[in-house]
Amino acid sequence: MSRVLVVDDEPQIRRTLATNLRARAFEVILASSGEEALALAIARPPDVVILDLGLPGIDGITVIERLREQSNVPIIVLSVRENEIDKVRALDVGADDYVTKPFGMDELLARLRAALRRHTQESEPPVVEGDRLRVDLRAKRVLVDGEPVHLTRLEWSLVEVLVGNAGRLVSSRELLQRVWGPQYGTETNYLRVYMTQLRRKLESNPARPRHFITETGMGYRFVP
Repeated sequence: MSRVLVVDDEPQIRRTLATNLRARAFEVILASSGEEALALAIARPPDVVILDLGLPGIDGITVIERLREQSNVPIIVLSVRENEIDKVRALDVGADDYVTKPFGMDELLARLRAALRRHTQESEPPVVEGDRLRVDLRAKRVLVDGEPVHLTRLEWSLVEVLVGNAGRLVSSRELLQRVWGPQYGTETNYLRVYMTQLRRKLESNPARPRHFITETGMGYRFVP
């Protein structure tokens, strides 16, 4: 049974999430503030965290930063804030995903299950397969329909980061800094050019990609 820590100052949201999660055999612990969330995360370490940003006392961004100091637990932000800056900041400090209120329960549960799968699979052999595509991170090799595909160094670096975080939304800033270097962060035109090249090489229909997905204004996601 996976344990979910739900952190939200709205009692109705906590009740709704608790009811739906328990109905699907999750263990649920609830917190209404950042301070309570951090204390519970130490006393009863969760397998995944669902976190609101607008909390009394310590805000959600600070909670993410504090959690990341002690754990790599998956964190899904659930917030009414639709501002792109808030989303990017949450992802940059360590959130794994971002869902905007009002939300669909089925979508949230799907993202929660995906976050748990990624976390569980971190210790498994780094080979990802999907549709016509096979990516072997250890061998640094990409196959499409069983045939090897040549990638440039930068193209491979993008694949490595995205596939290594399969299912997770990776912010543009994080991608730029991990592939081009820490001095980068705003050159999103680089990403557009290289993602276009990758899709031409690896997607069946580059105009409608199945694996390398753009999350407008936020970043990119690899879907196996």
